[in-house]
Amino acid sequence: MGEFIPDSAVVAPNKDLEGHTLLILTNEDLPDGYEKHLRAKFPGLKLVHSHFNPWLNTNAPIPNVTDEDWEEVTVLLTGPRLPTIKEAPKLQLVHLQSAGANYVLENPLFKDTKIPFCTANGVAGPQIAEWVICTYLAYQHRIPHYLDNMRDGYWERRSGPMEITDVVSQRIGILGYGSIGRQVARIATAMGMEVYAYTNRPRPTPESRRDHSWHPPGLGDPEGSLPSRWFSGTTPAELGGFLSSGLDLLVVAVPLTPETRGMLGAAQLKLLAGKKTYVSNIGRGPTIVTDDLVAALNEGWIRGAALDVTDPEPLPKGHPLWGMNNVIITPHVSGNSKSYTARLLAILDVNLEKLSEGKTDFINQVSRKRGY
Repeated sequence: MGEFIPDSAVVAPNKDLEGHTLLILTNEDLPDGYEKHLRAKFPGLKLVHSHFNPWLNTNAPIPNVTDEDWEEVTVLLTGPRLPTIKEAPKLQLVHLQSAGANYVLENPLFKDTKIPFCTANGVAGPQIAEWVICTYLAYQHRIPHYLDNMRDGYWERRSGPMEITDVVSQRIGILGYGSIGRQVARIATAMGMEVYAYTNRPRPTPESRRDHSWHPPGLGDPEGSLPSRWFSGTTPAELGGFLSSGLDLLVVAVPLTPETRGMLGAAQLKLLAGKKTYVSNIGRGPTIVTDDLVAALNEGWIRGAALDVTDPEPLPKGHPLWGMNNVIITPHVSGNSKSYTARLLAILDVNLEKLSEGKTDFINQVSRKRGY
């Protein structure tokens, strides 16, 4: 076990964050005016910023960060690069740059301390929702086919019966109704789709359906009012009821945990055969059993798939998924946006304010019991 960490519930208010040090590890430049904003809001807070990619260099030395800096750090913004509690004995809050936290679950800093970890949940909702809708509409309107024709200089205008199906009145099932799923629901509803939601815990009351994570103002479904049906459960039978509900589009948006790894295998994918559901995975690749996904596409249980995540990842050259004309694959880029850093720092700002007030109800805090 790590050293004892004081219970943050007894931390006194410190409006200026006097004595606190914020270390930001990112290879991105901080937005113009950010340092000035921090100094004005928290004049006692020391900021240390290193142009360092915590995703590519998890064991490399961090430039411009000394051992003395680590000893004084109280708030850390990072990715998989984490210190030991011995290196950062004053650490009180860890802010992750990603919506998922699966990569820290076995780290001693998470397992063996009570230090709050918070995620970037909500930062990527807008752009990932755009990706989901973009790829589905591209499939529905045969855009990949027409792009091939364009490269060949071939004008093909079919004169037979109309072959395009628009999405009005189609049913979208969102597996994992968090910040991303809620923004997908918002756009889908605007296009005339019917939304079904699935969560692991029941949400029978208006209060239970509310979203308490961060989201950009005016976006998402903070009240949880958009789904016309709400499914829940953790058993194959409960999941099967959702998958058998006549979905035109299934969006997989669950975090990767021991419970969600491999949750969509052959038995589950066969349940989609009645409607030949289109599958969109923007969560994590191992949620779907890849060999079973290939079988589902080959056997026609599903009519196509859009995959921003795969298992394995990167997807090897020559893998069967690459050669399928009803599959759209992108290399885990759906969350990319020029607005990412600004939104990430907006979440951090909320939690710095809570820290300054002596509060412990940090937004987007990772549950050590659930793993997200």
